[in-house]
Amino acid sequence: MATCEVCGNDYWMAFEVHTVGGQTHVFDSFECAIHKLAPICEHCQCRIVGHGVEVSGRFFCCAHCARSADSEQGAAVRDAVGARPA
Repeated sequence: MATCEVCGNDYWMAFEVHTVGGQTHVFDSFECAIHKLAPICEHCQCRIVGHGVEVSGRFFCCAHCARSADSEQGAAVRDAVGARPA
């Protein structure tokens, strides 16, 4: 069995996540993996679980947050998966 690095649960169905940077993490649930690895929206501070929006190297959970942030390009973001400012 393996121990989740977030909650400490010793679980027989724990799994590993390998990052591009070469790190290996052990979790007992996707909830714990999200808590540890998901980026945080710079506007509302929620975890970005879906596609999210990236504007000038800053990450947001949605187009609304990107537009609300103090960003020149944020105003150009539209609500669509994979949308990028012009």
